[in-house]
Amino acid sequence: MGMAMAAAMSSRIVELIFGKEKRRRVTVANAEAPDGFRVYAVGDIHGRVDLLDRLHTMILEDAADARPGVEKVVVYLGDYLDRGLYSKELIDFFLDDPLPGFEAVYLRGNHDQYFLDFLVDPDKGASWLRFGGDATVYSYGVRIPDEVTPALRMVYIRDRLLEAVPRRHLAFLGDLELARVIGDYLFVHAGVNPDRPLSKQTPEDLLWIRDAFLESERDFGKVVVHGHSVTSVPEVRENRIGIDTGACYSNNLTCVVLEGVGKRFISTADAASSAGRVASL
Repeated sequence: MGMAMAAAMSSRIVELIFGKEKRRRVTVANAEAPDGFRVYAVGDIHGRVDLLDRLHTMILEDAADARPGVEKVVVYLGDYLDRGLYSKELIDFFLDDPLPGFEAVYLRGNHDQYFLDFLVDPDKGASWLRFGGDATVYSYGVRIPDEVTPALRMVYIRDRLLEAVPRRHLAFLGDLELARVIGDYLFVHAGVNPDRPLSKQTPEDLLWIRDAFLESERDFGKVVVHGHSVTSVPEVRENRIGIDTGACYSNNLTCVVLEGVGKRFISTADAASSAGRVASL
């Protein structure tokens, strides 16, 4: 085989494996939303419908300066239930008062999944209640009479919830997505397993992962926008943006705004400022 032919075959093999050009490393610095889109991603809400109402007002004010024809998308990163006292009211708010002029993407959080799992298997109830499910039970108006024995308590709560939770709420929660890709961004509740390609992630990875993802410096192929792990301010790393600022405890519900290569934040903690914005990245 001649050297020219060998070189051509080697080049073809490289092309088949990597594509005609080596894929660029996608980082926070160069990640882009698709042309003609402005994306708002909202962190974990946990029953704080009051904060979401306030944040929606701020988002609408922010979106008023969008160029004509720009598609506006709002992505909610999950954990709508538990901890805060108004889970039921929050789901009603989503269903009855969505942001006008926006495509809405609702992702699934581990707390939302925990609730659905409990409705199928009440044996999961003790741990769910301990991690904030008691607030959801209260929100749906379920009360436990003194005569219900501890052995029957979880089944009683499950059965009363099945009576109290509107069918449309169950349909909403059952239809939540695990992840959504928009441009150079992957939106997901918890994160991704750095030891698996994006196409091989499991629901458990996407809903529950923490340390292995948070500590990873790997190129995930997309910049991951996530919640689940609370920080006092948005956490920006080369390969991810974390926006769970502990709304149910801190009164700070955070949204990241992505347009072109621009990235900035809106937060209910900054509602008193002129535009409610944290400095752009």
